[in-house]
Amino acid sequence: MKICIVAGARPNFIKVAPIIRAVEKAKAQGRNISYSLIYTGCEDDKTIEQSLFDDLQMPKPDVYLDVNSDSLNEITGSVIYAFERYLKDNHTDVVIVVDDLASTMAAAIVAKKQGVKLAHLVAGTRSFDINMPKEVNRLVIDGLSDLLFTAGIGSNSIVSREGAHQSKVYMVGNILMDTLRFNMPRFKRPQILDEMSIEERQYIVFTLNRRALIADRSNLEKMLKGLLLKAQDIPVIAPLRGMARKVVGEIMTGCKGLVMTDPLPYLEFGYLTSHAMGIVTDSGNVAEEATFNNVPCITLNSYTEHIETVRKGSNVLVGEDAEQLMTAVGKMVGGDWKKSTLPDRWDGRSAERIVQILLDMKQ
Repeated sequence: MKICIVAGARPNFIKVAPIIRAVEKAKAQGRNISYSLIYTGCEDDKTIEQSLFDDLQMPKPDVYLDVNSDSLNEITGSVIYAFERYLKDNHTDVVIVVDDLASTMAAAIVAKKQGVKLAHLVAGTRSFDINMPKEVNRLVIDGLSDLLFTAGIGSNSIVSREGAHQSKVYMVGNILMDTLRFNMPRFKRPQILDEMSIEERQYIVFTLNRRALIADRSNLEKMLKGLLLKAQDIPVIAPLRGMARKVVGEIMTGCKGLVMTDPLPYLEFGYLTSHAMGIVTDSGNVAEEATFNNVPCITLNSYTEHIETVRKGSNVLVGEDAEQLMTAVGKMVGGDWKKSTLPDRWDGRSAERIVQILLDMKQ
């Protein structure tokens, strides 16, 4: 069996690394299975530096499609063209696509048109806002997929309601936890903590990526000042990159308590978040990892793709409301947080389940 794994952005590699390890393990046991790793972007992409692959202990991509654009339509068209050429020249039994990017949707369309079995990793996530481009991508990818690998029972219910046959749907668990559990013994304490003499559980982590939040500077300023007010004397460490770093730096000039730092390598960021008093973020992945680590987490969004982080985990949603954020931070600092448990199958064995399903399918 030849598997083609398609990654479209940095977070995708964190999710596919465990699959590569599981494939290599099965191969070492004499199973007839192999893979190729495709990155839809360029080899000189600064977001996928060598340290990422070193930290994840995974190889760099076998093939780069060299698609580089900010236009979603251009990305879709270019990936369709480049990936179609790849599949024509390389025998493939299964294409695995990850998450909900435009490049992910494009690869899914090509696989289906080429008659190759399509598997969607992290299927069944929904915002229920059809005006979001990613929501359109999710619907298209899930609708085309032959295998839907979901993280939880909520996602199973969504794809079932939308008409997916039960034989297509596999609740394999949250594969982020595979990577987290594998790398936890290797986490590295970031230098910034030593430089500022900050102890574990004595700081809050802040991350920001969503364009809508960054664009509304006035509201973002209210939220950040509210966060610092309620954090009192507890430092808020913010490893930010790109536009997020620029905007936060401009609107928070001179504000004490916010410690902006360069983006951290995976192993250092993992240490930072797993040893924090709490986390304030707009990232679903960060919130999921917080649930695994039982670290209080506040998500700056009105929805989450994995409702398990709220129903069972350590996550709460405050939308983009400064008042709600301040209330939640007050509880976080005061130690008044809900009890968290681990959702079903968030056990670090998702990749093993996925590879076994693929091998059983071939028999």
